[in-house]
Amino acid sequence: MSLVDGSLGRRTLLLASDRGDQSTDLARILSVVGQVEVVSTRDIPDAPVKALSGVVVDVDLKSPESVQRLRRKLVGKAYQSIPRLFVIADTMHHGSTQAWALGATDTIQRPFEEQAILRRLESSFSVIAEKEPSSASREALNRGVAAAHAVLVRVFEKLRAGVALSPDDIMQEETRILKALKRSSLKEWVLAVSRHHNRSYRHCLLVTGFAVAFGQHLGMREEDQRRLARAGLVHDVGMAFIPLGILNKAGPLTAEEEETMRSHTRRGFDALSAQASFPREMLDVVLHHHEYLDGSGYPDRLRNGEITDIVRIITIADIYSVFVEQTRRQPDFTRQKAFAIMEAMGDKLDMQLVQAFRPVALGS
Repeated sequence: MSLVDGSLGRRTLLLASDRGDQSTDLARILSVVGQVEVVSTRDIPDAPVKALSGVVVDVDLKSPESVQRLRRKLVGKAYQSIPRLFVIADTMHHGSTQAWALGATDTIQRPFEEQAILRRLESSFSVIAEKEPSSASREALNRGVAAAHAVLVRVFEKLRAGVALSPDDIMQEETRILKALKRSSLKEWVLAVSRHHNRSYRHCLLVTGFAVAFGQHLGMREEDQRRLARAGLVHDVGMAFIPLGILNKAGPLTAEEEETMRSHTRRGFDALSAQASFPREMLDVVLHHHEYLDGSGYPDRLRNGEITDIVRIITIADIYSVFVEQTRRQPDFTRQKAFAIMEAMGDKLDMQLVQAFRPVALGS
């Protein structure tokens, strides 16, 4: 049955390939989740059928002819809402730049690893039917959220009361947090923590979830995922010292109130530094998670290489978490719109990391 004939009964993926072998290995992997229609870039239909779940592109992105054909077909209204995954040869340079310019939802590289690609499909295309969470995954989720909440109580309440806080107070629950995000899903985590009544706790829980899920998506080692969990939990610790009247204010802040709010980075840094046991990396995240690569952030107006990778990741998770909370208040404010705003921030953020974050953000 042709892709232009109408709705298909099964989930359908369009594989656009200009390779001589017609991407046979990739087509075999894709066939696990549904029907695969393989076409050349010349034969991409002008409009997708209703059942099309996503487009996978396996072409030479250094070929001007192939890129031009893809641009004519895919970068338009007809395919605007259809996710697309690109096979690229070089993640850091030409290929990735072309892929994102053509609206990539995610990218993969050879050699293909079947389970990794299926995870990307699930995240980027939602082509694998959602299953009812098992009792084990629900239990893991509940334990993970409870563990993270217990950490935040210690972080915020101990410091506010002048009680000593140690890294062990943060680290002892991180295994349950990682297990929750592995055994359930980021979507379930977001839904669970979004119901939290405390605004500061809710935000830290969201940042932690997005940061750890991003680390898992990037294939980071477990120890690096743990570092992201710790950073997410403590990044806003300075909010413990901001007056509740400012924290909970419904309307816009005055200039003076905004200045007080911005002081949370320095206050959190000073509070943790006084404990004399927190590693430099955690202190760096607390102090600098509002810095931008172009030097327009605060409190130290850092630029480019002065901002570490873990701070860059937490900054992205922090900004997107604010948008997630906004979608709860404004139903018309979509995740796609939120991500587009992040893209428009340009050289303020690490755009390679932002684009790598796309499937995490839009798949949540």
